[in-house]
Amino acid sequence: MANRAITVARGDGIGPEIMDATLHILKEAGARIDIEEIEIGEKVYLRGYTAGVEPSAWESLQRTKVFLKAPITTPQGGGFKSLNVTTRKMFGLYANVRPCVAYHPYVRTKHPQMDVVIVRENEEDLYAGIEHRQSDQVYQCLKLITRPGCERIVRYAFEYARRNNRKKVTCFTKDNIMKLTDGIFHKVFDEIAAEYPDIANEHWIVDIGAAKLADTPEAFDVIVMPNLYGDILSDVAAQIAGSVGLAGSANIGEKYAMFEAIHGSAPRRAGQNLANPSGLLLGAVMMLVHIDQPDIAERVHNAWLKTIEDGIHTYDIYSEGVSKEKVGTKEFAQAVVARLGQKPEKLKPVTYSAAPKQTLTSMVSARPPQKKELVGVDIFINWWGGTAEEFGRLVEKYNGDGLKLVMISNRGVKVYPEGFPDTTVCDTWRCRFQSESGGAIAPQQILNLMKRITEGGLDFTKIETLCNFDGQAGFSLGQGQ
Repeated sequence: MANRAITVARGDGIGPEIMDATLHILKEAGARIDIEEIEIGEKVYLRGYTAGVEPSAWESLQRTKVFLKAPITTPQGGGFKSLNVTTRKMFGLYANVRPCVAYHPYVRTKHPQMDVVIVRENEEDLYAGIEHRQSDQVYQCLKLITRPGCERIVRYAFEYARRNNRKKVTCFTKDNIMKLTDGIFHKVFDEIAAEYPDIANEHWIVDIGAAKLADTPEAFDVIVMPNLYGDILSDVAAQIAGSVGLAGSANIGEKYAMFEAIHGSAPRRAGQNLANPSGLLLGAVMMLVHIDQPDIAERVHNAWLKTIEDGIHTYDIYSEGVSKEKVGTKEFAQAVVARLGQKPEKLKPVTYSAAPKQTLTSMVSARPPQKKELVGVDIFINWWGGTAEEFGRLVEKYNGDGLKLVMISNRGVKVYPEGFPDTTVCDTWRCRFQSESGGAIAPQQILNLMKRITEGGLDFTKIETLCNFDGQAGFSLGQGQ
């Protein structure tokens, strides 16, 4: 079979050492790959490229479409962009997949039966990175969730479960509070779960779900969740399984994919032949499956399991009475190579099948657009110097042209009319205007309202239109409204 070109970056800190070890194992295992190297990380940042990668390096990634990446160091201070986030966004890597497995009794863990896969949405949520300062006191970050984004990640989770003989997919959200954003994630999960009757499904509110994951991870199999929760809980899951240093990660898109360890560059350990290459190696195993080399993936992964089982351990997982030999980075790689073709006897051997080819149409349903109807506006006003009652009476002066003030909230809590006088407030107020008749309004009415407010000397910082979709409100009520 023809070799597959991949792009490789050795990164910073321990990155070059663990990449050398990983590529040595892949080569000895017979991986059918041609390597193109690019430079990323600290040196590139310091040459003035704020994303940590030179423009010429993107050409390799666009051509190979597969990126095996060692960890990098991002310099301290502002102005430097996350290379991971940039890569995920530019190449549409919507799914982050992190298997979190316990290797008891060879690696210490409180959860010997743990075998959980976290499937994290990778592009949306608060990681859209859209932030503003509204006023002297108020900062905001927009949480963006899309239906296509939800459909892609949820369907990927169920397909992953089916392909890997997993029995259950669990969804974590906080839709008891964020009823629209997390609400659509949960709604889509329920819709897609119905298409997979062979796989059990359940939903947990993320806070109690996280507590259950930390206490009883064997209750879960595959967990799918929005970006922020997935980022936090995949690290938690990896650590309670045994070590963040053992976890690999796949970032999957329709055309492109990136594979890496989930740990950082650990500059204090660089150049000492100490680092554990396991996280990057297991990321590379996921890469082999992705590029249709499941036979090599099995060969490498089972040899790695046999090495762990035989007690050949790097310093970070070495344990007196359990480990047989403490080895360095290079020696660990040599031990894995020596066991190629072998399978573990006590740990469960792995088997792999090739990953299916995905297209956007296979992951996202075609839906007719819903009827959108403009029914009001939230105008955020920067004002300080009095009570909510005083501010409410001031804003009511701008009623007219078919619009009336129905509510003012501060930090999401209704403070007018009939607010609670002890509610803590800041200098930005959300003023909700809707039709006096309760029906639709015209955009010009909003423009006229904004003109009246600015001519009255008030400082508005932003607006959000209020719309119904197929007759259902597309906006939340204020807390206490």
